[in-house]
Amino acid sequence: MKTKEEILHALCGGLIVSCQALPEEPLHSSYIMGRMAYAAMQGGAVGIRANTPEDIHEIKNTVDLPVLALYKKDYADSAIYITPTEEEVDLLAAEHPEVIAMDATNRLRPNGETLDSFFARIRAKYPEQLFMADCATFEEGVHAQEIGFDIISTTLCGYTENTKDTPLPNLQLVGRLVKELEIPVIAEGGIWEAEDLKRAFSENAFAAVIGTAITRPREITRRYVQAIQSLHDCHECMRA
Repeated sequence: MKTKEEILHALCGGLIVSCQALPEEPLHSSYIMGRMAYAAMQGGAVGIRANTPEDIHEIKNTVDLPVLALYKKDYADSAIYITPTEEEVDLLAAEHPEVIAMDATNRLRPNGETLDSFFARIRAKYPEQLFMADCATFEEGVHAQEIGFDIISTTLCGYTENTKDTPLPNLQLVGRLVKELEIPVIAEGGIWEAEDLKRAFSENAFAAVIGTAITRPREITRRYVQAIQSLHDCHECMRA
């Protein structure tokens, strides 16, 4: 088992590829996610972000890279869906991922629990585990460091009620967090172009995560199709 320092050293300065597919998506399959991870490794990724214990198990059997694990699950009484309760943490921990990621926004968790109460219990239960805080705002990132998270990520910027209109990628947020915090800050969310990635590292991001732009062909296809919609509006379609 690698030490925390060895895991962070392996991730530092590199690209983490998010290999996820929800049940309603065409590529939903642990086997396919394992192959996605293998392709990402061959392409030079330094880590894999993955969802569900089943996918993580397959990916860890396929590649020798640090896995940033999460478990998306919906609860009727909370908007939080990234590793929302202790049950999801326990199931992830059983697969021995190098990092466990969870929602660290200021919203209440299922059963009305606060982040502070939840994370204090989880940290006590898994003192040697690296935990990453998926945040949406600067204030949430600062608070996550204060309560003991090991890594901060900008994953949820643009996906919460108070950030939903924020243009992505929000690299200004990355820069602010890097300047304020003492723990690693990972840039994630809306990175589509190589120039976005370069800008993230120019803000001194510890590492960066790209998901949709690499591993979701349906969304990639839609993006290109949307790019030509205006042509169809202006021209008579030439396809027979």
